[in-house]
Parts: sequence; structure tokens; C-alpha cells
Amino acid sequence: MSHSILFVASLHHPEQLLTEWEGIPEGIPRPLFPTSLRQHYLERAMLRRGYRLDVFWRNLPGFGPQDIHRLQAERFREGMTPQKVTQALLRRLPARANPDLRQRNAALLKKAEQFRPEIVWVVGDNTVIYPETLATLKQRYGCKIVYATGVSPIVFAGKLERDAAPLYDLVLVNDFYHGIQWLELGAKQAECLPLSAIDPDFHKPQVLSDAEKAAFACDVTFVGTLLPAHLYGERVEALNALTDVDLGLWSVHDAPASLKPYLRGSALGREMFRVLSGATISLNVHGNFMRYGGNMRLFEAAGVGAFQISDERPGIHEWFTVGEHLVTYNDLDDLHAKVQYYLAHPDEREQIARAGREHALKHHTYEQRLDAIEVLLG
Repeated sequence: MSHSILFVASLHHPEQLLTEWEGIPEGIPRPLFPTSLRQHYLERAMLRRGYRLDVFWRNLPGFGPQDIHRLQAERFREGMTPQKVTQALLRRLPARANPDLRQRNAALLKKAEQFRPEIVWVVGDNTVIYPETLATLKQRYGCKIVYATGVSPIVFAGKLERDAAPLYDLVLVNDFYHGIQWLELGAKQAECLPLSAIDPDFHKPQVLSDAEKAAFACDVTFVGTLLPAHLYGERVEALNALTDVDLGLWSVHDAPASLKPYLRGSALGREMFRVLSGATISLNVHGNFMRYGGNMRLFEAAGVGAFQISDERPGIHEWFTVGEHLVTYNDLDDLHAKVQYYLAHPDEREQIARAGREHALKHHTYEQRLDAIEVLLG
């Protein structure tokens, strides 16, 4: 099966993609997405099956050259910042009265006229593309609209996303409960795959230099976002409960004051795999809005062969065997006790980590996710 898929997405880590492009020999096609985004690995799986792919970066300004060098990496900080004030003011302006957004929608229609997609794959958190633009694409090209999102529409979705829900032929989610919410908003079909998985060429145990072993070594590692508190407060509580062990945090964003002493920098793409490989315990705490589970780290940590402790979520029991492939905790006392136990039992850690990786290789690759997506698309 072959498809023509036009991705509509925001490029959150432009510097990562530009850096990775630099290492690609001339004449070799450059990837659409950086290794820090799950779409990179889905793109690889699609290309292996002969799909024709392109991307429209909706966060590029509508006026001026369509060049990702114009984008800057986002960094969330506590408190009020000029960026937050600007964003708040722009949100008060009706989307259809915003000339820059109108221009971006026109640019998408122009891109689609050149590409003629069979599927328009919209990545979540769309605050740019109008529902009527998606409706025009469906009318002109008879294409399907796939909406792929890892977050709750109740917590995150804006008016444009919600109003467009009846146009979505398929919504793909990580969290089962999010899928129900999208169906309630009018989507024709929703499926919890989850979206995240592993690519064996990337998600594998890393061989670290002595310097990397020293830099990444710690009792407990966490890689991810910690702010704002109303979205990630459970992560902060879990990490605050472990400050009596050697704690290492990596995030592209800021951290609350209590955890700033443990920040060691940012880790994206391949660097993140190396950080996870250097940890004794990889802690995975889902965002407050993911009650079913299924974030990227759940699968990535298993793929690199890290021993993982995750917060208890129903979906984990669907995708892994707890106690055999990873460990979960129920409350902060349980977390602290299990960290202490597994720090003292390296043989058990290694056995669980090996089993988790073997299970992920058998059941949770992006090739297998694509198998399921093809069935869903008919």
C-alpha cells in the first residue's frame, strides 16, 4: 500500500533538525522531522513502504520566505515573560481576523495544490489552520484528514481544533480517554494505538565514552517537561520525593525552584537515548492530563534497554507486563521504596530492563504502528 501524505505540523526543535541536516551527504534526501519528534520515526517507516511525503510547517510566519531558519526554539519559564504577554494578546485576536494566520492558511492550500495529498496528517496542538481550510482540502482532493495528538482536547485544544473535529476521518491518540473526548467532539473515528513506539535503528542501548558515563551517571534520571505546574505537577511531586538520591534532570524548558539544582541540561533525539542509557533508573511520570498513559518515554526507555519505573496508568498493563518489563508505583511512598529497593538489586534491574527491551522490539515498533494505521485507513 502506498499513500501521498502531507503533514501539517509545528516544528518545535528547529535547531535540532538543522543540525541533523548538516550531517547528511549531498544527494541524500533530508528528513522532514528531527529525531526528537515521533514523526521522524513514523516518516522512516512510511518511506520504507514507498509513501510520498511532504510537510507544511504551520508555525512559520505567513509573510516572508518559508525557511525554518526563521524559527527559534521555545523554552517555557515560570512567571510572566514578554513572549507570554505577546501570545496572550494574539490569542485575544479572532483567528480569522489575524492576517498572518490567513496567509498561512493560503500557503497550505498552495502547498496542497502542488502536492495533491491523499491524506492530510495534522499533528496536534493546531492553533493555525482553519476548519474551512481543511474542508476545502477534502473537497478539492477527496483526501482523508488524520489528526494525531498526544494530549487531551479538553485540557489543550483550542477553538480551531474543536470546531474541525467533525472533519477528522481518524483521530490517533496515545491516551484512550482522549479518543473518547474527540469522538464526543464529532470526530468520525478515534483510535488509541498508542502513537509512540520505537525504531530499532535508534532506540537501542548506547555505547558511552568515559566522559559520557560520568556526565550521565545518576541514581534516577528524568528527561522531559516540568512546567507549568497545572500540567506537570505530578512529575514535580515525584521528583521532589527523590531528592535524597542522586537525581539528574534533563529538560529543554525551565524547572521549578525546588528542582533547579538537579538540572543538567537538555537532551533531544540521540542525546536523550544516551542520557537514558547512562542512568541507573529511568523515571517516567506522565503529564497530569494523561490518565490512561502511553507517552513517548514509556516506549523509548524500554527501547534503549533502561530500567524504568513509571507511575501507575491503566494503559501500561495493556502494553507491558508490570514487574516483568518495567515497574510502576502507586504513591510517593511506594515510589521511594521501589527506588531504594532496585538501587540495591542490580541483577533484578538488569533482568527487567532486558525483558522490557525484548518486548518492545516484538510488539512496539513504528512499523507495527503503521500496520495498524493502514488497517484503520482502509
